[in-house]
Amino acid sequence: GLTGADAWLGFGSIHLVWALGERIGTEDSLIYWAAKHRIPVCIPGITDGSIGAQLFMFRQKYRDFHIDTLADEQVMSDLTWDVETSNALMVGGGISKHHVIWWNQYRGGLDAAVYITTAPEHDGSLSGARLREAISWGKMRPEAPNVCVEGDASVLLPLLGADLFTRG
Repeated sequence: GLTGADAWLGFGSIHLVWALGERIGTEDSLIYWAAKHRIPVCIPGITDGSIGAQLFMFRQKYRDFHIDTLADEQVMSDLTWDVETSNALMVGGGISKHHVIWWNQYRGGLDAAVYITTAPEHDGSLSGARLREAISWGKMRPEAPNVCVEGDASVLLPLLGADLFTRG
């Protein structure tokens, strides 16, 4: 189901985030609240970059440690199918954006989307692909309201958040 807490699932990035959140002990952390309320935070590229290197080094000492990325895929699939409406706020592109839009194609597409990116469209990358490309694949419904905002997410996201909170 929706929580990622199914007993048959392996230990995915969602479970790693929860384990870290339970240990972080500070309320000013996103992963603290994700753990407390069992909100799935999936990291599809968990082995990429410095955290991947740290996980690899940890596994050298603890050989039984495994991250089950297919457990994360199951949760994302369940989340996609278990909702009446599927909307997305995509901050940046790449693998995270792709996972969100990919799973939604199986339910007929996203119902609404906001995409914040600095990636140029002309280079042919997934990060640069605009939402109309997702429509052509059935990853977003043709009638779905959507907007692509080109700019720095570290500036734009706080502005969007401030606007939402002031509308109260």
